[in-house]
Amino acid sequence: MSTALETGSGVLPGALINGEWVAGSAGTFEVHSPLTRDLLHVVGRCGEADVAAAIQAAKDAFPEWAATSVNVRANILRKMHQLFVDRGRDIATMITAEVGKTKEAALEEAFEYAGPSWGKAAEEILRYRGMLLPSTQENTTNKRLVLGHRPLGPMGVITPYNFPTDIASIALGHAVAAGNTVVWKPTEYAPKACQMVAELFEEAGLPPGVINLVQGLGDAGAAIVDSKDIKGIFFTGSTTTGENIARKDPLRPMLLELGGDGPLIVLPDADIDAAVEGAIVGCFYYTGQVCTSAERLLIHEEIYDEFMAKFRQAASELRIGDPADETTDMGPLCNPTTLARVKSHIDDAVAKGAKIEQFGPEKDLFYPATILTGVSSDMQVLKEETFGPVATVIKVASADEAIKIANESELGLVASLWTRDLGTAWRVAEALPHGSVNVNETTNYWDQLAPFGGAGRSGVGRELSQWFLDSFTEAKLISFDLGGERGSRRIAGGW
Repeated sequence: MSTALETGSGVLPGALINGEWVAGSAGTFEVHSPLTRDLLHVVGRCGEADVAAAIQAAKDAFPEWAATSVNVRANILRKMHQLFVDRGRDIATMITAEVGKTKEAALEEAFEYAGPSWGKAAEEILRYRGMLLPSTQENTTNKRLVLGHRPLGPMGVITPYNFPTDIASIALGHAVAAGNTVVWKPTEYAPKACQMVAELFEEAGLPPGVINLVQGLGDAGAAIVDSKDIKGIFFTGSTTTGENIARKDPLRPMLLELGGDGPLIVLPDADIDAAVEGAIVGCFYYTGQVCTSAERLLIHEEIYDEFMAKFRQAASELRIGDPADETTDMGPLCNPTTLARVKSHIDDAVAKGAKIEQFGPEKDLFYPATILTGVSSDMQVLKEETFGPVATVIKVASADEAIKIANESELGLVASLWTRDLGTAWRVAEALPHGSVNVNETTNYWDQLAPFGGAGRSGVGRELSQWFLDSFTEAKLISFDLGGERGSRRIAGGW
C-alpha cells in the first residue's frame, strides 16, 4: 500500500477504497496548525462519487469478510494493536500537530486507548456468546432455540477531532470484529493522523474493501448517511447532527454518542483537594474539548469558599502554551468554529450578569481557563454544550438542589459526585439520569471495557466492549424441531 500521492504532489490522498489510495474527486481542502495557523496539509477531498465507490467496495467485501472465522479476524486485530504500538509515537506527534492536543494527552490516546482498542475488540469477539434457550410453548423436549448474532453489513463510521484515532479505533475495531465492513469518514481536522491509522490496515492483514477511508467535509459524511446500502451508523459529534442522522433512517441500527454538559457535584463531606483536582481535569483537560467535560460545577454552600479558593489557585497554575512542549497542560483550541462558540457563550453569560475570571492568554486559538459565577438558567452556557475551557460554578444548598439543577439539562452523558458517604453517593447517583455517574472521580474518566453512552439528547446506545458488539450485530434466533411425539401447546391454561 503506497502513499505516493503525498510524496509526488504534496497532496495527501483523499481516500482508501478497496485497498487503493486515490486522490478524491471533489478538489482539496486545507488543514492548518491550531498553534501557528500555518498550513500543515493539502488533502484530497472526497465527493459523492468517491463515497459511492467506497460503499460499493464495502458491499463487495462483506460476504467474504462475514464468513471469515473469528480466529482469523482476531489475529488481524491483534496485529493492528501491535502495529499501533510500533507507530504510536509518530501518530501521537501528528495528533498534537493537527488538533493541538498536549503531547502527554496525545501519547495517552495512542498507547492507552486507540491501540488497545483493536486488541480488546479481538478478545471480545472470541468471547461474544450466543444462547441455547428452553422451549416454553409446548410440553416436549423437541425444540432447540439457538440465539446467535449476525453482522449488519456495510457500516458508516463518522468520527470527531477530539479523539481522532481513539474513537475511530474503537468503532472500526469492533465493527470489523463482528464481521461488518466499513466506510470511515474521519474528522477533517486530523486527516494525516487518521491516514496513518489506515496505512496499517494492509500490513495487519485486513483484506481490501473491509475498511474504506474517505476524507472530506460534512457532505462526505452526509453521503454515507444518505445511502441505503449503509446498514448501520456510528457517529460521535454534536447533538444537532446526531438528531439529523437519526431522522434520516430511524429504523437503521445506530450508535450515536453526542454532547454532554457533565455536572460535577461536591457535597460538604467530600475530600476537597481531590474534588478540586477532579474539577481541573474535568474542566480543562484538552482545553475542555471533551464530551465528558465538567461544564457545570455544583458546589455545596458549606464548602463553597474553600473549594473556590483552591480551584482558582489550581486554574491559575495551569501551563498554557505549545502542546508539543512536555510541560504544557493546555494548548490552543482546535479550530475557529470551536473558539467562536466558546466566545459566544461567554459573551452571552457576561451580558446577562455572570462574573468572569480568566487565567491565561487569549490570542489566536488560545483561550484562557475561565471560571463563571453568578450564572442563571437563561444563559447559553447552561443550555448548550460549550466544548471549551469554561467552568460554570453554581452554589447549592443541598444534594436535592444539585440533583434538580443537574436534571434540568436535556443532556445526560457523564456526571461526577464527590462525597464520603456511601448511602448519599448511591442515592444521588441513582437520581441522576446520566449514562455514567463517577463517584469521587472526574467526569473525564472512563473504562475501556465498561459501557459508555448517554441518556436524553446525549445519544443512543452504548459503546465499548460487548455493548459495541450488541450495537453492531443483529440478534438472530434459529428454532429447531428435532421430531418426536407432539405435545400439547396449550400449556398456560385458563382458557
